Amino acid sequence: MVLSPEKWKLLHDGAFIPAHPLALTEQKQLDEASQRRLTRYYIEAGVDGIAVGVHTTQFEIRDPQFNLFEDVLRIGSEEVDKVNINRPFLKIAGVCGPTEQAIKEAKIAKHLGYDMVLLSNGGLNQYSESDLLKRTKLVADIIPIFGFYLQPAVGGRVFTYDFWKEFVNINNVLAIKMAPFNRYQTLDVVRAVCESDRVNEIALYTGNDDNIVIDLLTTYAFNVNGYKIKKQIVGGLLGHWSVWTKGSVDLFKEIKKVRDESSIDLKWLTIAQKVTDANAAFFDSANQFKGSIAGINEVLRRQGLLQGNWCLAEHEVLSEGQSEEITRVADAYPELSDDAFVKTFLSKEAHV
Repeated sequence: MVLSPEKWKLLHDGAFIPAHPLALTEQKQLDEASQRRLTRYYIEAGVDGIAVGVHTTQFEIRDPQFNLFEDVLRIGSEEVDKVNINRPFLKIAGVCGPTEQAIKEAKIAKHLGYDMVLLSNGGLNQYSESDLLKRTKLVADIIPIFGFYLQPAVGGRVFTYDFWKEFVNINNVLAIKMAPFNRYQTLDVVRAVCESDRVNEIALYTGNDDNIVIDLLTTYAFNVNGYKIKKQIVGGLLGHWSVWTKGSVDLFKEIKKVRDESSIDLKWLTIAQKVTDANAAFFDSANQFKGSIAGINEVLRRQGLLQGNWCLAEHEVLSEGQSEEITRVADAYPELSDDAFVKTFLSKEAHV
């Protein structure tokens, strides 16, 4: 399975991809109407793709007592197809777990019409780096791969530079989401790509929600065999982009226009810290990200896109003081939000 030329170009030019949340009722049942509406909201906001079944969608959808993985992926794919978007659009499915599970999920994603899988290495501490590379190759034989460097605070682990050097040479790895929330570890991935013969075949994406704007404005440069190799982080696949999405889409479009200029206005440093401050509230950085999923859901609840901030896992709730922090950043940075857009969107939805 390969990407179409149009989707390949979109991926490499830089796509805006939100990590899709999960809509639940208070009884922790799937709220299908809200789930479908949320997908339509993202499409209406102008995103370039969606990532479903990822951390923001809650890994518990795979647990036998919920068994929602396939349903949630199917709903996302159906809504994208139903809208009949007149532009390239990427459907990405989250895949995780031991090798056998990852292969099964990759096959489900392919069957449901997804273009790529975001392959998580989280929760596999019993696997050596060599084991994970073999697992990646097996999944890559099924469907194109979006690599994923997940931060340790939410189940990821630190990898060696040699791991990434091997990883980038796997055929059908077409992109890597870097989300270690760590500049040194992000550099490991970028350097590994730049030093690879596949440097022009792999697109780099930020998942560093603490450093979104700076990542997107930075061109990396390394000396490789006497040549200067440059590489940009061209787009993002972010949980942060699942809220205030229209505002973030507009910001991303502006960033793409200015980042190739010889000089960049210092205002972007101020915008960068505003986005990071907002993310700190949404993702609950003060409490090691314990309220990250509930925080995202809370923002969507306040806008009327979700019924509540409920999560499948009992421990996934807002931390003490997090609600007040969300209120603080909403009041501080109204220019980043999309409340007016959401209000218009929901009004249109109500009359459909």
